[in-house]
Formats: sequence, structure tokens, C-alpha cells
Amino acid sequence: MKNLKRVIAIVCGGDSSEHDVSLRSAQGIYSFFDKERYDVYIVDVKGQDWNVELHDGTTTRIDRNDFSFIEDGKAKRFDYAYITIHGTPGENGIMQGYFDLVGVPYSTSGVLVEAMTFDKFVLNQYLRGYGIAVADSLLIRKGYEELVSDEEIERRIGMPCFVKPAADGSSFGVSKVKETDQLAPAIRKAMMESPEVMVEAFLEGTEITMGIYKTKEKTVLLPITEVVTQNEFFDYNAKYNGQVQEITPARIPEEVARRVREITSHIYDILHCNGIIRIDYIISPQGKITMLEVNTTPGMTATSFIPQQVKAAGLTMTEVLADIVENQF
Repeated sequence: MKNLKRVIAIVCGGDSSEHDVSLRSAQGIYSFFDKERYDVYIVDVKGQDWNVELHDGTTTRIDRNDFSFIEDGKAKRFDYAYITIHGTPGENGIMQGYFDLVGVPYSTSGVLVEAMTFDKFVLNQYLRGYGIAVADSLLIRKGYEELVSDEEIERRIGMPCFVKPAADGSSFGVSKVKETDQLAPAIRKAMMESPEVMVEAFLEGTEITMGIYKTKEKTVLLPITEVVTQNEFFDYNAKYNGQVQEITPARIPEEVARRVREITSHIYDILHCNGIIRIDYIISPQGKITMLEVNTTPGMTATSFIPQQVKAAGLTMTEVLADIVENQF
């Protein structure tokens, strides 16, 4: 009898420093999918080496001509790709372009949105034009460092400030700079992750994050999480090694929470997003809401925000994933 289940690829790995984090997200997503409804496989992408883990525990190569593979002597083609690559090529539009070419629907936004949200500086300038509050920032390109002096950074951005890769997925290469003489090493560190570096103003306040997804039938605004870390900022150790307190729902006034929900929904529509995204903000002591980042392939590990928020909303990840998949059929 023909298999009537949709064949789902959880596409993970990638070519950035977050390869292993992505594998952990893939395991989380695999555990959430309804196996009675979907035939689910994990596909590990690294450079030109694309492999799928078969149900018997072995792996085989993916045919990149049509995103298919051989199992039990028969060719099997995926119906859908759930992309959970953090960083290149899954978060910057490259993988999305490939799936557009081979005609496989996928879980994230399209090529332009992914490319734009991956480049934090470009995204900030774009959303600023729609009236979204973002932090002041400067861009420094590799090979053109002399175009932006330390004095200009101090004058325009101020101290302390953040130096971060403009195009990268996680908290690798990010530094909080308190003195001008720390700028050069911080920029070099960031350039190990990305040829473009963003110097961004430090904002005092409460850091929060919020997930959202929309389908043809509904908008699902997940509860807001407050992020409290004893570290200098929400760095890799805070994000993945538990050095953080995550409070859902966030301890913020309802009026502020309402405005965060409105802004989050508005940004989703401005960008014409698809699937689950997560947006990070800083709320100033005066109640100003400043957007920090839009994450279009949010982590799905045990410590990740989205599964926490889904649970707090009284939903299950199983039904949320089904919503996202079925929205494109």
C-alpha cells in the first residue's frame, strides 16, 4: 500500500559555528513530530555532504538534484523541509533558494526575508523605515576597517557598546566593549564569524523574547519570556549552557506586553514571514520597546525559548508543527 504520510525532512547542520546546536534542535523537533501522521527523517547538511538518517539507524546520501534518497532499494522524495539550520546556509536564504528550485515547500520565510533577517544591520535599517525602534549602529566591512574610526564609534554609538557579526546566527563572536581600546580586538573576533561587523549601542533595560506564527486561519502569539542573565549579556553560555534565568510569562506590565504583541505581529507582516519566528527586544525603564533581532529559525533544544513558550500557552509542539506544515498544502 502506498505511504499516505507526508515525508518530512528535518534539515539541520550547516556550515557555521552552530552546526552542533542545529543537530540538537533537529533531535528536539524530531521528538515533537507526530510519527503516526508524518514520515520524519533528519537530514544533516555540511558543505556538499548531505546525508539522511534512515529508520534503521544507517545513513545514506541525498540526491541534491531533486532532494531524494534511496531506502529499501526505492527512491523516496521529500514532501516538505523543516529547516533548523542556525547560520549558513539555512538562515540566510541559500537553502531556501535551493528548495524553491527543486519545488519542495519549507518551514521558513523566503529567500529575501531570510537573507535580510540574517544581516542584522540591513534588517535594522529596513525596519527603521517602518517606524520600528532599533538600536543605533554602524557597519564595518572586512578590508575597509579604516573607514570607521574608533573616535567615530565612540562619538556616534557611545560606550559601552556591542560588537557582533552582522551576519551570523548565534552569540559567537559577540563582545561587550566598555573602553575604546577594546574595539579593535572585538572587531577582529567578530570578523572571524562574518566579514561584516555591526557596532551597536548598548541599551539598558529588560530583555524579552517572543515567538509567533501565522497560518491562513489564525495568528498564534506565544507568551513573552523575560531573559535574566548574570553574564555581561545573553551570550553563548547563557543561551546554551544554562547560565540564564528564563521567566515565562515575563514580569512586565500588561500594557507593555500588549504593545510587544502588536509590534511582533506587525513585524511578522512587514517581512511577510512564514513559520515560527522569535523576536528579541529590550524594554527600557521608561517602557520604550526596542527590537534587537528577528530569529527565523529559532532553536528547538530542551533549553530553547519556543518549546517553553508553547508549553506556557497550553499548546503542544506536536500540534504547532502540524499547523506549520499543513499551512502550505
